[in-house]
Amino acid sequence: MNTKGFTKNTGNIETLKDNNVSENLLNPKKNGSGRVDINVLRSKLEAQQDRELRKNIFIFLFCIILLGSIGIFLSL
Repeated sequence: MNTKGFTKNTGNIETLKDNNVSENLLNPKKNGSGRVDINVLRSKLEAQQDRELRKNIFIFLFCIILLGSIGIFLSL
């Protein structure tokens, strides 16, 4: 009868021995000269403006629906 378990596979486990590798994976690449890519900044700005536009549209539609429902309620 064979024994099943974790004791058989203990020799196959490998771990990272270099901490710099894990830290470098978490940090994005940085340019050595301190320059910033304009396309990255532009895409971040467009994403932020898109979120603000959606929020403003949601607030506007909520106010319109609220005013319409109040108007219908008061007309009855």
